[in-house]
Amino acid sequence: MAVRTFRTAIVRTPAGPDSIEIIEVPVVDPGPGEVRVKIAAAAVNPVDLGVAAGVFHGLGLVHQPNWTGLGWEFAGTVEAAGAGTDLAVGTRVAGQVAGFDRDYGTYAEQVVVAAADVAVVPDGLDLTVASTVPLNGLTAAQILDLLGDAPRDGRRLLVTGAAGAVGGYLAVLAQERGWEVTGLARAHDEAFVRGLGAGFTTDAAPGWDAVADAGALQETALALVRDGGRFVGVQPSSQLPAERGVAVTAVVAHPDGARLADLLARTASGQLPARVHAVVPLDQVADAHRAVAKGGVRGRYVIQP
Repeated sequence: MAVRTFRTAIVRTPAGPDSIEIIEVPVVDPGPGEVRVKIAAAAVNPVDLGVAAGVFHGLGLVHQPNWTGLGWEFAGTVEAAGAGTDLAVGTRVAGQVAGFDRDYGTYAEQVVVAAADVAVVPDGLDLTVASTVPLNGLTAAQILDLLGDAPRDGRRLLVTGAAGAVGGYLAVLAQERGWEVTGLARAHDEAFVRGLGAGFTTDAAPGWDAVADAGALQETALALVRDGGRFVGVQPSSQLPAERGVAVTAVVAHPDGARLADLLARTASGQLPARVHAVVPLDQVADAHRAVAKGGVRGRYVIQP
């Protein structure tokens, strides 16, 4: 009996887009509590460029002996379900895979994940759009978990990279937690940021009660927090030391099917922004990485296996 295989994108010796390969690997059946999803769309994120470039290998976070899989988020349909799951075959779902140290990713024709880590995609929400929600939406929500509700005596929150994927979600969600949000972004992004209900600046002065550093400005952003304020970064592998009494933390995004269900529902209703820049086939993933690396892209490149 022939072994069933599927296509997936990997790097053996990471060295940027040119090191990405498309290989055939054996199909794996889902175990108890797992589902196998036929992937319809997988978004390209900056973290994927870091994996392909070997950044996380260099930090000692990847130990795969043969190759490392690419891609963190996806949307598709359930193709097989293990024991103890209540997701029927054919159900449209979206989700995120966790961690850097893995031999599989979502730039693939299929993926096996824990059923608890996926959420049903609402009717009317395109799977291409749904694939852009999990990683960035959950990162934003989990940044807010670290920030907490706005205190009565210090509500001014600066969101760096406010026109980006994480920043755009943060600008909306933080307002619901009582924060008075101002987005830091380039001048040509002003209409988008203000459209989220946030204030806008291209050049923030120090003195903010809190900074959510979605733009990964690191030290530059930390310097904008007032003494005794709060800072949440997005680079846990290079977390900044506390200074001036500032509470410094960094988010480590992790799957959360229940919370993702809410984010998808709100995306479907238009409450949260979702932007797809372009859709490309799996064979052109290296070209998508090169385009994202140039910067200035608003919306996600989405891989279609």
